[in-house]
Amino acid sequence: MSEDRICVGAFAGSFGVHGEVRLKSFCAEPEDIGTYGPLWTEDGTRSFTVAVTRAIKNGFAADVEEVATKEEADALKGVRLYADRDALPSLPDDEFYHADLIGLKVMDTGGVERGRVSAVHNHGAGDLIEVTGPGFKTPALIPFTLVNVPTVDLGAGLVVIDPPEGALPE
Repeated sequence: MSEDRICVGAFAGSFGVHGEVRLKSFCAEPEDIGTYGPLWTEDGTRSFTVAVTRAIKNGFAADVEEVATKEEADALKGVRLYADRDALPSLPDDEFYHADLIGLKVMDTGGVERGRVSAVHNHGAGDLIEVTGPGFKTPALIPFTLVNVPTVDLGAGLVVIDPPEGALPE
């Protein structure tokens, strides 16, 4: 996966019988997924021209130039879609693309390295960073709030955390 692309959504199967697709958007403004130019597969071997037609339950219906039939739309179910980073809006200083956080070194407020960000999750109540490191039997989930993650320094490749009591192994 190229660092020049960010995951913005995924195909969720067909919608109707005329080749429309169901589309999940991972964008802050979900309907913007159709405005980022061609969307790419993770390996970059295929691109899709997506036109969102309407909101539907759990996402959008969309026309995709490269998809003509219901069967073609169904075959794409689960394929994640990536936009070129330069097509995406620039973010304010206190916002980050999830892809930029993954892999960053994690230090606690005492300066002790605790591991790395292995994933970012959002189950509806806000973002959580997943931290893995030495001594972890399972990954730790830290709420991605200013209180728990007071510093993110992309240039230094570093996240400073002040985790809730018991969130990390001792």
